[in-house]
Amino acid sequence: MAKYRHELPLLRGGTFLSDGGMETTLIFHEGVELPHFASFVLLSSAEGRRQLLRYYTRYLDIARRHDTGFVLDTATWRANADWGEKLGYDADALTRVNRDAVYLLTELRAEYERPQAPIVLSGAIGPRGDGYKAGRMKADEAEDYHSAQIAAFAASEADMVAAYTLTNIDEAIGIARAASNHRMPCAISFTVETDGRLVTGRSLQEAIETVDAETDGYPHYYMVNCAHPNHFESSFDHGRAWVQRIGGIRANASTKSHAELDESETLDMGDTFDLAQRYRALARRMPHLRILGGCCGTDHRHIAAICEACLPPSMLSA
Repeated sequence: MAKYRHELPLLRGGTFLSDGGMETTLIFHEGVELPHFASFVLLSSAEGRRQLLRYYTRYLDIARRHDTGFVLDTATWRANADWGEKLGYDADALTRVNRDAVYLLTELRAEYERPQAPIVLSGAIGPRGDGYKAGRMKADEAEDYHSAQIAAFAASEADMVAAYTLTNIDEAIGIARAASNHRMPCAISFTVETDGRLVTGRSLQEAIETVDAETDGYPHYYMVNCAHPNHFESSFDHGRAWVQRIGGIRANASTKSHAELDESETLDMGDTFDLAQRYRALARRMPHLRILGGCCGTDHRHIAAICEACLPPSMLSA
């Protein structure tokens, strides 16, 4: 059974780290081939699983040094029906992949977790389509579509599910409803363009308030990912209720737009120090911010810098 499903420790306060840009790190730094940007294919081989374990442990070592909790996401951002079909995975194979991805993380939790630094296992969900383009699913369709992946996580030791890089408010509503149906705690993470708005033109405020209204506030918290802080930090009207629902930031290293990143053949690692200072400013203005992680272009060095910038000296290990 899941260890924290009924009482997520990150809701009680404290800082939790997460990892960085898994796919960009594996492709550009490790030379791993990931068809369709799908890291879950690595679960099919012993060497692939070792690569994932090496990737995760870099971040867990940072959390151990800083004595923080950790939200450990599965390598399943692409493990849904449409992307699975492109990669030759049928429904049964995808169910196994999603469960195996959680099982891999249980080994890491057993090794790294300490009473004062809990590790939450999170089943990662991605959009049905491209995370940089507008999805077109209605809420009911999204609820049905994402149920299979959420059901697989519900039958595993995952404590929660988290949907990343969402551009479509209706898809977010459907995912939250499907999570509710399976009694899985969930987080919803939107991505935005350089103007701080979803690719559809709708604001983060509208996205969060609409999902809450249509799901009775089911998501435990919201996040922003796959965008640089200078794309969204000015849109936060601090003190407003919708901003206080944002519990995590997983930003890109690069200040480039999604279109520019799509066309780039090299990895833009951005300015690590500047990124860390932007996290520091956000954390000071958002005491409810619990999860600090990264997205495209970030790796363990960015997360280490963010820790140094954001965590008070009293939290550092001797």
